[in-house]
Amino acid sequence: MPGPKVLRPAATIVLVRERLAGMELLFLQRSPSAPHFAGDRDTELYRRVLGVAAEEADRRLNVAGGALGFWVACVRECYEEAGILLAVDEQHRPISARRLEALTRQRDALNAGTLQFKDFLLQENLFIPAAQMVYFAHWITPPVQPRRFDTRFFLSQAPADQPVQHDNTEIVGSCWMRPSEAFERVKRDEIKMVRATRAIVTGLGNYATPAEALAQLSAVTHVAMNRPCLAQGRDGPRLFGAGDAQYAEIHWVDPEESGESTYDLLPDVPKRLDRYVVRMLAPNPGFMTGPGTNTYIVGERELIVIDPGPADPGHIAAIVAASAGRIRWIVLTHTHRDHSPGATSLREATGAQIAGRSGRSQSPHDGHVALDRVLADGDVVRCDGVELQVVHTPGHASNHLCYLLTQTRMLFTGDHVIQGSTVVIAPPDGNMTAYLRSLQRVKELDVAILAPGHGYLIGQPHREVSRLIAHRLAREAKVRAAISEAGGQATLEALLPRVYDDVPAAIHPVAARSLRAHLEKMVEDGELSVGEDVWISRPTAIPSA
Repeated sequence: MPGPKVLRPAATIVLVRERLAGMELLFLQRSPSAPHFAGDRDTELYRRVLGVAAEEADRRLNVAGGALGFWVACVRECYEEAGILLAVDEQHRPISARRLEALTRQRDALNAGTLQFKDFLLQENLFIPAAQMVYFAHWITPPVQPRRFDTRFFLSQAPADQPVQHDNTEIVGSCWMRPSEAFERVKRDEIKMVRATRAIVTGLGNYATPAEALAQLSAVTHVAMNRPCLAQGRDGPRLFGAGDAQYAEIHWVDPEESGESTYDLLPDVPKRLDRYVVRMLAPNPGFMTGPGTNTYIVGERELIVIDPGPADPGHIAAIVAASAGRIRWIVLTHTHRDHSPGATSLREATGAQIAGRSGRSQSPHDGHVALDRVLADGDVVRCDGVELQVVHTPGHASNHLCYLLTQTRMLFTGDHVIQGSTVVIAPPDGNMTAYLRSLQRVKELDVAILAPGHGYLIGQPHREVSRLIAHRLAREAKVRAAISEAGGQATLEALLPRVYDDVPAAIHPVAARSLRAHLEKMVEDGELSVGEDVWISRPTAIPSA
């Protein structure tokens, strides 16, 4: 593929209206020859914008300046192409259908290019009510497109009495539809939707009314960028978006967007993630291990191996072959049997030293691995200029460690954070209080990307860790509610199907371990007490006067 194409700034406004059958979206049919539009960066125009300050707009869109131009461009293009004018007069009153009709000549002049939008607003003393337009999505067109656009999406309720009047040049058709109707028409091949449109319509389909959509989307503090990426694999070239597991890894591995990265996870096949890191997948896929355990080879000349996985001779041989005998350290995130047993064989094959922390006795750990160095929080493992900072992260296991690669700020998370699922917290070695505390510790680190023990690289580390914390606290809230509904006490067996009603029953035996961890945390917090196989709510203490 050729090198990266220039990204052109663009803006799109999504109009919604309320009907008895549900919320409807305005769909426009664009002429194949019609260009996309860019933001308007005339600062004089910004003085005609109400409700959003320039600094606030820049912060919201995470740009260095000129963000208000996107709001302006939405209003201008909506009027020129669809005939709907999202403007107000000096009294902040919306434009009536009667006044809109009187402005036909001016709209024609705008479309002909003989009248500038700024002059139109000044002549008619009109303003742009930016606060009524919610910025809610950010998409960049895929690298396979001949032209690429960096598009910001806004949502607004359509004026009640303004009809759609498409210009028959750029827009040649229009229709109001509910999201479900639109997808039915897609299935019948009556209309086409690009990837971004499908995602946006799907998301808006979760709201019953325009008011609900505008309220909830305006409360979102961070709008993530979705930059579809191309990669190769067994199923041929594929595009991936922000909701796909492969997305962050492809961007990390292929920052130039060549499209030559792979999305396959193949056992014992080295995959270079960046200058310093190669990943090898152990051939141990399963219910608890996903595609298998990730082994990472870190460094350039002399190397560190993180988690050699099970004692599989083929996997150990593949690690040795990929590292050409240059391994100096074998470091372990923890000693569960899918992560550490291969360390002994790898040491025998290479002479490398093993570092980590020992597991508790009478716990599901590999008890045979002998450590040459015991690591503590704050230690550093150095090898030929490469540094791994040690972060003690108990919770999934009492001896769990994460490693932060100083050079790139990649955090190797073992089973502290894994891709595509949540980890099991199994007492007594697992502890929910410690796990939440360790998640908070990771959230406070300066991390660029997460390299988990299972699955692909994980992007937006701080958001992902915040999501995990929120997920665990939400599960705890379900425990609290279920015990209350049961009259203030319940057995673990009675709580399990109620607290984990969102997961298949086949997973409940595993979920029971994490449920016990939640219950024990609530005992530690003073919320519950333990009877004979029953968990009992403790009355809230009433402060004395």
